Amino acid sequence: MNRIQQPLGGQKKKVWMLDRAWTGVLLLVAMLLVGVQIARSAEIIPSIGATRAVHIDDNTTRFSGGLALRGNVASFLAVEIGASYRSEERLDGKLRVTQWPVTGSLWLKPAPMLYLGGGGGWYQTSLAYDKSLALSDETRQQFGVHLGGGLLLPLASHVKLDLSGRYVFLDDVDQKISTKHLDPDFWTTSLGLAIAF
Repeated sequence: MNRIQQPLGGQKKKVWMLDRAWTGVLLLVAMLLVGVQIARSAEIIPSIGATRAVHIDDNTTRFSGGLALRGNVASFLAVEIGASYRSEERLDGKLRVTQWPVTGSLWLKPAPMLYLGGGGGWYQTSLAYDKSLALSDETRQQFGVHLGGGLLLPLASHVKLDLSGRYVFLDDVDQKISTKHLDPDFWTTSLGLAIAF
C-alpha cells in the first residue's frame, strides 16, 4: 500500500511545484507589464554571456545567449523578464546538459547606472547521454532562483551597454550514469545592449 501511495505523493508534489512556478512567472510578467505602462519606457536587451557550473572538476567556461525585456516601475526599481540558452558537458563528456530558462527579476537601482536584486524562473533542462551508453535522453523542468546585479553604461541617447552577473540556485538532478546527483548551480556573466523604445 505504501508503495502505491509514494508515487502519488510525489506526483502531487510535482504538480504543486509546477503550479507554484507558473504562478510566480505569471506574477512577474504582470509586474513587468504594469511597470512598463507606468514608466512608459522599456528596454529590450539582447546579450551574449559566459557561464560556469559551480561543482564540477572542469573549469571550462561556456557561452550562452539571451534576450530580456526590462521596464522601470520607479526611478529606483525595475522589473525584467528574460529567456536564455546554455549548454555544457558533464561526467567527462558522457553527458550534455542544456538549459532554456525563462526568468523574472526585480532590480533595485541605488544609482542610475547600477542595479542589484534577484528573481526566479522556470528552467527546462535536457540531459543528453553519449550514444555509446545506450541511455535515453530526458528533459526536466524545475524552478530556480537567482541573485545578481549589473552596470549600465550609456553609449547613445537610447542605447546602453549592459554588463551583468548572476548566481543561479537549482535543486540537484538525478542522472542515469551513476548514483551521484548533478548540482546544476552556475554563475553567468553577460554583455548586452539595452535598447530603449
